[in-house]
Amino acid sequence: MRLDERSPAGSGSARDEAAVAASRLDIGHPGDVVVSGIDLVVPPRSSLALVGTNGSGKSTLIRTVIGLIPPVGGSIEVFGAPPGRRPTRVAYVAQSHAGAHVLPIRVLDVVRMARFAHLGLLGRMSSTDHDLVRWAMEAMGVADLGRAALRSLSGGQRQRVHLAQALARRADLIVLDEPTAGLDAGGRERYLEAFAGELHRGAAIVTATHDIGEAAEYDQVLLLARRVVALGGGDAVLTPDRLLETFGVVIHDTHEEHAGRFTVAERGRGGPQTIETRRPDG
Repeated sequence: MRLDERSPAGSGSARDEAAVAASRLDIGHPGDVVVSGIDLVVPPRSSLALVGTNGSGKSTLIRTVIGLIPPVGGSIEVFGAPPGRRPTRVAYVAQSHAGAHVLPIRVLDVVRMARFAHLGLLGRMSSTDHDLVRWAMEAMGVADLGRAALRSLSGGQRQRVHLAQALARRADLIVLDEPTAGLDAGGRERYLEAFAGELHRGAAIVTATHDIGEAAEYDQVLLLARRVVALGGGDAVLTPDRLLETFGVVIHDTHEEHAGRFTVAERGRGGPQTIETRRPDG
């Protein structure tokens, strides 16, 4: 992720304790453990990519981190407390957004909602709050859509709005479930730039993704296949053998000019991804 130092005045930065710390964590539902024995630590200013097929446990872990479902076993803390206890410090972008196609709500109001947890029940937005909302909308390229109804937008535009909402939260931990789904090339570039800037500010980022190339840029990668396949840096984890365990099909390119290239044919979506494990000289 390319770092971007642009940020509005008075935004602050993350504190020093671990954003997420899990020990022998079992996730799922009573009687249905999806993944067991997860041990991980996500420090501030660091990123974790969750990679696996549909049904591998990525979204279940995401929902556990943000407190939507309780752990089945083991322990997990977010900034030293049970998940869900630090609402002002966590931002979340889900795969789907209830009401996005129905409610007649404006784009500007959606992004403003990011500030509500900081304001309290009767609080009024300050100039800093308005600056954060404006900056986030500009960062994701939706500033000109402020008065548009969210339901009138395309899927990619709506995703940009929800990503802008996460930016406006100015959280210490940003949790994203398939954030590039529906984004075009321009939207993806804006996303990568803006959230790399959040890392530079000091936030931690946890992202569930199918994009192996993107995951390789993260500080840690957790491969899931209803179990922990591997956890570590991208170079150590995103190997043909580990990806074979994760996705089920890996095709090596045997042409001598393509040494180090292989294709992952994902079972969950059927969308192959060609991976380069060694860059050509020069």
